[in-house]
Amino acid sequence: MSVGDRTLKVSNLDKVLFPATGTTKGEVLSYYVSHADQILPELADRPVTRIRFPEGVHKPHFFEKNLPSGAPSWLPRVTVPTPGSSKGRDTLTFPLVTDLAALVYLVNLGSLELHVPQWRVDEDGEPLPPDRLVIDLDPGPGAGLAECARVALMVRERLEGVGLATRPVTSGSKGMQLYGDLEGTRSSDEVSQVARSLAEQLAATHPDLVTAKMTKALRPGKVFLDWSQNNAAKTTICPWSLRGRERPQVALPREWEDVEAAAAGDLELTQLTIDEV
Repeated sequence: MSVGDRTLKVSNLDKVLFPATGTTKGEVLSYYVSHADQILPELADRPVTRIRFPEGVHKPHFFEKNLPSGAPSWLPRVTVPTPGSSKGRDTLTFPLVTDLAALVYLVNLGSLELHVPQWRVDEDGEPLPPDRLVIDLDPGPGAGLAECARVALMVRERLEGVGLATRPVTSGSKGMQLYGDLEGTRSSDEVSQVARSLAEQLAATHPDLVTAKMTKALRPGKVFLDWSQNNAAKTTICPWSLRGRERPQVALPREWEDVEAAAAGDLELTQLTIDEV
């Protein structure tokens, strides 16, 4: 396969990765190639963690942070500190996805899900302060995207009140994320505290709908407003990435007017697949 000025070997294009829909590896690669203009800016300069499903979503999968074994020398990479790593490492070397060839290489390895932190690296590979805040809206049992939409409007109002515009993304799994662009002058700890304060305020004023605690017993019928994803060591699904669920659903940026309609009960907001996208 010719990708830019590189020739890549892609394999098993007829392999079914999503048995429920019959979606093949070739169709997954086609999705990523056709939406490269959307996803590459989201991935740019961010260390990429992959969740790989080499035999499909119905078979075992695994997280991969380090550079893949046997990665070609041309694949961009960055070595960053990883304090508190569960494997006791001080650093990890992540791939960077700077162009279509790098994207195709990783997806061909079965990397259906691409996860990134809220910060980027500079031209020397040094981590920068976070350039965005994320609020993860995770519905508990009995809640869904309609409830997430209602909470999303509350979050938007609070953040707009301090001059921070947000954009909504349906996660491709159960809930939503809201992203707000930052100037990159605050640390991850400071951003996390802002997000935590927001979550706790909304949980206090809307206890029937919002919880700021992960405790399962508190979550039925409510939306868990997860502020912890702003921790420098954590990642969220990259907008436009596929998810390794039963159907080939996408973490998809949405229009606020659709979120408003869903909150009002005028539209059923759903997680969309690659065919629907």
